[in-house]
Amino acid sequence: MSTFGKESTTDEVLDGIDLTGMTVFVTGANSGLGQETARAMAARGAHIIMAGRDQGKLDDAEAAIRADLPDAQLDTITLDLASLESIGAATSRARQRFDKIDILINNAGVMATPFEHTTDGFERQFGTNHLGHFAMTAELMPLIERGTAKRIVNLSSRGHHMAPVDFDDPHFTQRPYDPWTSYGQSKTANVLFTVGIEQRYAVMGIHAYAVHPGGIETNLGRHMTPEMREALMARIGSRDGGFQWKTIPQGAATTCWAATAAELEGRGGIYCEDCHVAEIDDESASGGVRRYALNPSFADRLWKLSEEMTGAKFPT
Repeated sequence: MSTFGKESTTDEVLDGIDLTGMTVFVTGANSGLGQETARAMAARGAHIIMAGRDQGKLDDAEAAIRADLPDAQLDTITLDLASLESIGAATSRARQRFDKIDILINNAGVMATPFEHTTDGFERQFGTNHLGHFAMTAELMPLIERGTAKRIVNLSSRGHHMAPVDFDDPHFTQRPYDPWTSYGQSKTANVLFTVGIEQRYAVMGIHAYAVHPGGIETNLGRHMTPEMREALMARIGSRDGGFQWKTIPQGAATTCWAATAAELEGRGGIYCEDCHVAEIDDESASGGVRRYALNPSFADRLWKLSEEMTGAKFPT
């Protein structure tokens, strides 16, 4: 059982853990949780590959980490999860530049965006949060297979409580678009993707973990109108009377825990929050993971649908 909890920080979770020789690939590493995850793991000796859309922002994030850790082993790679072409180019470069990936952290994401489409015509939240990471992970699997830790961490959210995946209309071509339904669907997809990886790759020693970081004030909320923010806070307050924002180091702690915790060795396909494995709970509004997000048949259906949409092929 984990000795850590809601208020634990990245440095506390990683205290005493030596990541020397480990290569960690982090998406969305140019700010917020991704940057903090990169910093904390670099501080423990890991070689960090920082991925993001904007090279300038990546350079700024790298400089900020180096100001704290002058000897950090950091590389950057530009990658836009809303473009299959960009994903293909970036992962090709990654396979040429790097020998292995021990830990893959699929951290990047968008939330509550207006109704928009990715370059490839996918609804933006489902396309970026799930399909982009799905296609990217497929292309990076040869590097993960050569790693030693062999862990994949997918950032989900308690937002998965808002909606299951609509397999018949994931891109809102038939139903009215709702930004929170879309976000919830994409976060459920992150959990189902975790289950799908575990189903296929546990036999090879590769394990996957879905993570709810908690409520943190980051630029993830940049698309919210004041009205949307007010409604969200009212919803959170009604379900969780003691709600408090986490700091960024607290928010990234569960990611770092899932990526390194000895007690998770040899198991995966699970959803973690507050540095613990969450209980299955279809009722609670303040915690737990919904049963539909861990459903193996739903995970298999999503996997096949995602392959069809992206053309991605995972190694067998």
